Amino acid sequence: MWEKDININDIREIRTRTSVFFGVGAIKKIEDIAKDLKTKGIDKVIVMSGRNAYKATGAWDYVEKALKNNGISYVNYDQVTPNPTTHHVNEAAKIARDFGAKCVIAIGGGSPTDAGKSVAILLEYPDKNANDIYEFKFTPEKAAPIVSINLTHGTGTETNRFAVVTVPEKNFKPAIAYDCIYPMYAIDDPQLMTKLSPKQTRYVSIDAVNHVVEAATSTVTSPYAVTLAREVIADVAKYLPKANENPDDLEARYFLAYAAMMGGVCFDNGLLHYTHALEHPLSAVKPELAHGLGLAMLLPAVIKVIYKDRANILADILSPIVSGLTGNPDEAEKAAKGVQDWLFSVGVTEKLTDEGFTEGDVEKLVDLVYTTPSLSGLLDIAPSGNGRGVVEEIYKNSLRAL
Repeated sequence: MWEKDININDIREIRTRTSVFFGVGAIKKIEDIAKDLKTKGIDKVIVMSGRNAYKATGAWDYVEKALKNNGISYVNYDQVTPNPTTHHVNEAAKIARDFGAKCVIAIGGGSPTDAGKSVAILLEYPDKNANDIYEFKFTPEKAAPIVSINLTHGTGTETNRFAVVTVPEKNFKPAIAYDCIYPMYAIDDPQLMTKLSPKQTRYVSIDAVNHVVEAATSTVTSPYAVTLAREVIADVAKYLPKANENPDDLEARYFLAYAAMMGGVCFDNGLLHYTHALEHPLSAVKPELAHGLGLAMLLPAVIKVIYKDRANILADILSPIVSGLTGNPDEAEKAAKGVQDWLFSVGVTEKLTDEGFTEGDVEKLVDLVYTTPSLSGLLDIAPSGNGRGVVEEIYKNSLRAL
């Protein structure tokens, strides 16, 4: 019950590798951020956003005013879509270079920030393009400063070194991780998140749960990642139903945003494995598929596979959503069905067949897991090995309810 002692209207600065302004009203801190940018000699920026949310949430009113107040001119690239592509990044990078942008301000969920991180790299490497980044043709060591104004409570990208962009010609959806793309500043303001649709509210929160389940059970995990995982799942279990019931519940949004931020830090430390490695081909093949939904459809089958190898950790961190687990490896089926029941209880009942995937697609999806740059690295730290049979089993068990 310690949450009752937290004043959600107090804006706190949380330091990871990024300085995050966190709390209801944190968007007002963009004025201080703009002043700091100007003192650093930054007088031109590119703003990365989707088409609507940056204005509909009210975030843009504060950002535009702060930029104008501090004599910073801007160009806005507002064409970022969910599951952004290299085409978006290349187009935005050209606009930014032509304009003379020295910094990237991303407003939105994971997609604008991930695309923005990529543009920030290309501002420092004018002879490169997004395909060079996401086909791993070079290793960037520098990027323009990044400011992330987060409008969802899921990805955690506002406070870590990861970015994901699709190479559509190849159905590749790789992940990159470079120290140079930690945002300099981030803003997590729960009042900007109340406009999320009910589906997106569920999907982004499930993304945070997947982050920590994977990070806490990878072969490179740490006690820090496990501790964060326990807290993230407890917060999502408590506050997601409240946000579903009342989208304007700022306390619920506050703690879901906190869970997502912790999730981002968690997988920055423990990394990711099966669920993300197997989801990326799903949304690469079907870009309209929400990332969080793809993860939700896979998670029970992943739990079923890995429980025997990480039974004690999973029994602990899953306890807020699956009761009665003791850490016995024989509980794999119970744990997997318990997670599935929880997903169903928060309104996510879809499985792969509901989204148009069939058993005939499994071989192609498995091939993409092994041919998409970076995904084999996730499999290499997975708790149950990197064998093709394991990947195939997870996909097949995700076609329908367990």
